[in-house]
Amino acid sequence: MPADFLPYGRQSISDEDVAAVVEALRAPELTAGPRVARFEQALASYLDAPHVSVCSNGTAALHLAYAALELGPGDEIITTPITFSATASAAYQVGATVRFADVEPDTGNLDLASVAALIGPATRAIVAVHLAGLPVDLAALRALADARGLLLIEDACHALGAREHGRLVASGVADAAVLSFHPVKHLTTMEGGAVIVRNPDIKRHVDRLRHHGIERDATRLSRPSPGPWYHEVVEQGFNYRLPDVACALGISQLGRLPAALDRRRAIAAVYDAELARRFGSGPAALVRRPARRVERVSAYHLYAVAIDFDRACVSRAVLMDRLRARGIGTQVHYIPLTQQPFHRAKVGAHADVVRPGADAYYAATLSLPMYPELGDDDVRRVADELDRALSEPAPSSSSSAACK
Repeated sequence: MPADFLPYGRQSISDEDVAAVVEALRAPELTAGPRVARFEQALASYLDAPHVSVCSNGTAALHLAYAALELGPGDEIITTPITFSATASAAYQVGATVRFADVEPDTGNLDLASVAALIGPATRAIVAVHLAGLPVDLAALRALADARGLLLIEDACHALGAREHGRLVASGVADAAVLSFHPVKHLTTMEGGAVIVRNPDIKRHVDRLRHHGIERDATRLSRPSPGPWYHEVVEQGFNYRLPDVACALGISQLGRLPAALDRRRAIAAVYDAELARRFGSGPAALVRRPARRVERVSAYHLYAVAIDFDRACVSRAVLMDRLRARGIGTQVHYIPLTQQPFHRAKVGAHADVVRPGADAYYAATLSLPMYPELGDDDVRRVADELDRALSEPAPSSSSSAACK
């Protein structure tokens, strides 16, 4: 791998982050201490959200949200197939079933008409994913959920800092929202996640579930407490706590989030200009920039372009190999869950329903490097190398007459 390799994503760690972690390591509590509440309060303040609970990772956040909202056997969620496995697998963990709607072919986000068509007697929730950082039409989904008596859940793991109609996502429009703090996300706690809810009772439920289902509130115990040690395990819970050391890192990172978001958006603007100069613009361009929507501001977790691989006479695999040899890391987000063996087995014949939007999005998508430390010259280098890689002669094994 070249020494100047540019991965598709990476963490950003400052000296201030290191100092915050060292200070936390020297504190009396390494877990379940005061930094947990501080991080939750800081996130709630940033989001202007009612209630935040942090937890061990984004998958745990999904599991906690589904469980705290009391989704279970006999219930069904509707979500997108263009997402990470956890969006659906966490529903299976609570005994719910999943229906996969289609997506918009240019954004990869849920198609509202497809969601509406899938709603049935068993449907309890719509789970919207803000793919790559671009918000879905939350207002329309909220209206649909309210009209049909459904829960709305945001998988905002790609979208911390994104805005829809001027409001930050995960700020309380949905009944619950979840975030991820994996190293490639907008801020990192190494691993980590958060659940944002509107209802204080749901917040209490999330907090109890993340700590083994233990209840300590004397007013909620089944019998009078005999002393300060006493607690009751009142339901199946989990060990999904986020340690103080991780929260210290999160607090430090949150302070730099506005600047990091500004940089991501500036990087996207440079990409836009460089790709347009090389490949043109509009729907006929060989390489198309990520789609936009009016009144929605992306957080650019990913910069996912759409490439016409047939016109380029190169497969995605060959292009990725060419770019990697030139020091450019890329990734595909995502293989549709309807093509994954585990999910196919879970949803049966529903997996084979034709979803033209998802098929089109998956066929063309490729994520280019996107993280705040990228310089403008790095972005130009990525665009140059993409141009060169697409301009190489077609492999001799190509069977397309257009590539001869």
